[in-house]
Amino acid sequence: MLFDRLGGLDLEIDGYGIELRERDTTSGFTRTTTVVSLHGDGHTGRGEDVTYDSEPHHALTERGSELPLSWGDTFAAFSDHLDGVDLFPGGAPERSVFRNYRRWAVESAALDLALCQAGTDLASRLGREYDPVRFIVSTRLGDPPTGDRVFDLLDREPDLEFKLDPTSAWTPALVERLADTGAVRILDLKGLYDGTEVDVAATPELYELVLDGFPGAIVEDPDLTNETRSLFEGHEGRVSWDHPIEGVDSVRALPREPDWLNVKPSRFGSVESLLDTVEYAHEHDIRLYGGGQFELGAGRAHLHALASLFYPDGPNDIAPRGYNVPDRPAELPGSPLDPPADPVGLEW
Repeated sequence: MLFDRLGGLDLEIDGYGIELRERDTTSGFTRTTTVVSLHGDGHTGRGEDVTYDSEPHHALTERGSELPLSWGDTFAAFSDHLDGVDLFPGGAPERSVFRNYRRWAVESAALDLALCQAGTDLASRLGREYDPVRFIVSTRLGDPPTGDRVFDLLDREPDLEFKLDPTSAWTPALVERLADTGAVRILDLKGLYDGTEVDVAATPELYELVLDGFPGAIVEDPDLTNETRSLFEGHEGRVSWDHPIEGVDSVRALPREPDWLNVKPSRFGSVESLLDTVEYAHEHDIRLYGGGQFELGAGRAHLHALASLFYPDGPNDIAPRGYNVPDRPAELPGSPLDPPADPVGLEW
């Protein structure tokens, strides 16, 4: 078990800090996250809470000193302790998965710290090597949707690949224009969200347009209703799952054994759950790729490190942060990303 190689790491925590971060995004909203820093023995480990609502981040900043964190002497002991800790002292979050997001922030910070205190990095501890990471760029096309942002980015980086979010406003002409680029790798139907700002209603017209218009692309999170299920006959190998994946049990609960999974570490909550799911996927020949959540700090680097170890060649939706801000830097790194020369902790 991969987790067994990490659980025995000594861990000394003397205190912690909390830093609120905010930034506008290309998707038209202001992203708020919280970077959690754990300190001990002259080192600092960092993790990032990617809860989507802003209010819990501000509440954590105001009440952070009330977090009931006691320190175990190993990483496994600290992880076990978190099973019984309420990390939302200001009140229960609106969505239960937010508890996983915050736990991941604290636990990944603890792992980062434990690795730093041991003078090692994640790859070395797991007996693996960091490989260059392929990434793709996730972007929305606006309202009304156009392909302008895709073409602007391709003008700058002709080898870029994309993950796009189809909506009912997409037209055959737009699909043809985008498909002609040969750069669309994933189409996120967002069919399993309920009561969020990104919900997309499942319609046979939209699904048929996407399946026919992009015959080589992965299709993520379809809502398999009585009206849409038959459209995926013969396309089962293209279907990927993201929103429902929070551990091995959630993979087993899918309608069929998947060919693809989008791995967003924060959804799993604990490092053990994440690594168990990665091992399960490898054992069952399920292909993986990483997914991002508009991280503003350490969380993005952690995504790169994990992708580098477990799915470096996947269509990883973890482009560097500069791709997700309205005023893009003049220089942006291309894919793949090279690993660090001398990594420590979860550093990338």
